[in-house]
Amino acid sequence: MRRKADLPSKTCATCGLPFSWRKKWERDWENVRYCSERCRRSKGQGSQAT
Repeated sequence: MRRKADLPSKTCATCGLPFSWRKKWERDWENVRYCSERCRRSKGQGSQAT
């Protein structure tokens, strides 16, 4: 078992926040650009307002 700190991470293309590797992204990690479905849907709107 790996520690979460040892997992690879990326920065979300929409919100700019870092996110870590997830098991469900195992086969497609190279193509993952967004931290969540919400960021993927709002990709054309720039940064999100909270």
